[in-house]
Amino acid sequence: MDELKRTDPEIYQLIREEERYQLESVRLIPSENYVSKAVLEATGSILTNKYSEGYSGRRYYEGQRYIDRLESTVIERAKALFGAEHANVQPYSGSPANLAIYFALLKPGDGLMGLALPHGGHLTHGWNVSITGNFWRPIHYTVDRESQRLDYDAVRDLARKERPKIIVTGATAYPRQFDFKAFGEIAREVGAYLLADISHIAGLIVAKEHPDPVPYADVVMTTTHKTLRGPRGAMILCRKEVAERIDRAVFPGLQGGPHNHTTAAIGVALKEAASEEFREYARQIVRNAKALETELTNRGFSLVSGGTDNHLILIDLTNKKVIGKKAAQALDRAGIICNYNSIPYDPRKPFSPSGIRIGTPSVTSRGMKETEMRQIAAWIDKVIGSVDDEAGTRGVAGEVREFCQRFPAPGILL
Repeated sequence: MDELKRTDPEIYQLIREEERYQLESVRLIPSENYVSKAVLEATGSILTNKYSEGYSGRRYYEGQRYIDRLESTVIERAKALFGAEHANVQPYSGSPANLAIYFALLKPGDGLMGLALPHGGHLTHGWNVSITGNFWRPIHYTVDRESQRLDYDAVRDLARKERPKIIVTGATAYPRQFDFKAFGEIAREVGAYLLADISHIAGLIVAKEHPDPVPYADVVMTTTHKTLRGPRGAMILCRKEVAERIDRAVFPGLQGGPHNHTTAAIGVALKEAASEEFREYARQIVRNAKALETELTNRGFSLVSGGTDNHLILIDLTNKKVIGKKAAQALDRAGIICNYNSIPYDPRKPFSPSGIRIGTPSVTSRGMKETEMRQIAAWIDKVIGSVDDEAGTRGVAGEVREFCQRFPAPGILL
């Protein structure tokens, strides 16, 4: 970054500091990852210079001969990897992608049914602070109070009562697998479309570490970062019957020209995800999460739903007598990065909830395995067990920095 350093030393320095921060910390936020150097190069390529409104072969600008080939290649890779009939790789991110799907398939006021945000759902699944919970009629299913897992009979009963036009399955903080077949049966029974938001678990699905929604869902949306380990973007996969409506909703409905540099980087990530090396990586994500589950349970932590089937763990800190926000801040000072998070039926407010959320995609990308998960759990236990001990926290931070030196971070050359 020599030219950036010369032109704008202030921005250059902030990037370098963030780079070192990512290198010297244990990053446990489930939605974060490290992309490869190849993905970084595509993201930072001269394709950012190009404006390409429209779709391959149907652009509103001339000079698209290479962009058309690029986008078509990425579409074919997406369809092949996920077994989808149609793919749109232009959405800027997950939230506008979901909005495009609703715009394509719903009318104002139609019922939109998704997992409640405090129970692990996403803002764009119809929550009241999002446009999706105001422009359409929000309907929310929840997890069972005792098991903290989805009750599919209760989901079916709610769908029969409310008759939504779209049922969304997917989450940001649900540590168990989804039964897409059951959701598909419920959607068909009430005449609803099924949207599977697999943003968090796409990489696990590719590796067959999670059930596949494509045979059961009318539309599948995924971001391209998180477990898929690509750039910040999104894709919509769907059946041919709704493909034209989806494409029109993305462009010209909600967006202008696609970000071609991101499209290229998505293509690189999809090629990487088709490899056996990636599939083994995704399997290790789950093994690492199970190792953390075991070690944290042995240390007296209360895990929502009792554990995990995927890449993330939601920890209820009530029995530790520590507020989630305070725990997350202490762990950050110790070089262990997570986020504070509501738990199902949380008596506390969202900005100061009872839990924290952790995940294993980033640490797995650095080559950490079960042995390292046991060490990470020990540090978490130590910091949360003495959350006000600043000297102890600084001591852990030093150990973490030394520990991280043994595990190169993809794409970071410091």
